Amino acid sequence: MSFFAVLFALILEQARPLARGNWVHAAFLGWTRWAHRSLDAGKPHHGWITWLFAVVVPTLVTLLVHWLLWRVNVLLAFAWSVAVLYVTLGFRQFSHYFTDIRNALDDGNEDAARELLAQWRQVDASELPRSEIVRHVIEYSVLAAHRHVFGVLAWFSVFAALGLGPAGAVLYRLSEFAARYWAYKSKKPGEGASPALQRVATGAWGLIDYVPARVTSLGFAVVGSFEDAIDAWRSYNQRFSAEDALATSSRNDGLILAATSGAVNVRLGGEALKTVWAPGLAQEFEAGGLDANDAGQSTVVAVTPGRTPEVAHLRSVVGLVWRSVVLWMALLALLTLARLLG
Repeated sequence: MSFFAVLFALILEQARPLARGNWVHAAFLGWTRWAHRSLDAGKPHHGWITWLFAVVVPTLVTLLVHWLLWRVNVLLAFAWSVAVLYVTLGFRQFSHYFTDIRNALDDGNEDAARELLAQWRQVDASELPRSEIVRHVIEYSVLAAHRHVFGVLAWFSVFAALGLGPAGAVLYRLSEFAARYWAYKSKKPGEGASPALQRVATGAWGLIDYVPARVTSLGFAVVGSFEDAIDAWRSYNQRFSAEDALATSSRNDGLILAATSGAVNVRLGGEALKTVWAPGLAQEFEAGGLDANDAGQSTVVAVTPGRTPEVAHLRSVVGLVWRSVVLWMALLALLTLARLLG
């Protein structure tokens, strides 16, 4: 059933993507804001209590609804899984910027591409050369694909195999959402989450994303240039060993980008863009503008070997991502068939 739930959710998301600032996003935002304002008193244990309320409670509610519907009718439980995946899984939540930037670069309109990149990530892209525009678009897009698609698939698959329905998808997306939101709020005087809460949220997100990040990297290696991707993976681990003081979330992102670099033979890594903070930025978070890494946890990726980023690499990355989706669907189909036959 997991295979069909994912398939229906992806088809539905492609046909009718959620609008920006949708009610589901608003509900997540309100719940996360309430947890922070009501429970975050600045102590480490308060940070854990706040995170548990913001992330684990909705996950348990999702699980409870799944079990209740399963007892009533299997088809109702299936519809619930599709609905949850529809709001947590999908490309259309971020792909429009990627497409618009690629089209602008194809037309030779680099100014429009810079403006779109600045709007998407709320960064200063005014002086980027063409190759750097492509490099940043690849990095942001690959990480977005991981967080919106492959990471969700990983946790959904594990929980579904254990009979826990779509709860894993909610756990993954809310842990990322909470870490990103509280990091964002920390930039606003008088409104930020406590340092204790930020440490808990960032640490929990890094642990939750630890295995999915490596599964995504392995998937890119399988459907791309395997030897080069594994070599880039190994080089990244050697450069940033376990003794280095890097946040787990940053190491996860860096590993994905290193594997991507090897898989499509493109040079990634280097200086990060500076975040732009403007009075109206609160609305930009509604569109998913900032990452948890923007709160001082910048992704650490040394400049990797490979060709200078070109527009053609954007098409290569699209192919890499879709081949990875096909790989995931094939694995889910085999698991579903094994459960049916077993």
